[in-house]
Amino acid sequence: MLELRPNCETCDKDLPNGGSEAYICTFECTFCEACASETHKDVCPNCGGNFSLRPTRPAALMDKFPQSSKRVLKS
Repeated sequence: MLELRPNCETCDKDLPNGGSEAYICTFECTFCEACASETHKDVCPNCGGNFSLRPTRPAALMDKFPQSSKRVLKS
């Protein structure tokens, strides 16, 4: 099950479910559109994976499996 993280791992921007700016890499690292394309040049800095738009989870699945409440902390 895909874990929807609530923020960009680089700039900490909020990325709600259904947001058009949320991107994930091959291993589900989460970034905003600007960080994915401009800062990281479409290659994940964590694992080297390629980015794609994060899928939107239907409301029924959000109720059953809510997105993570843990924010990704910048190190």
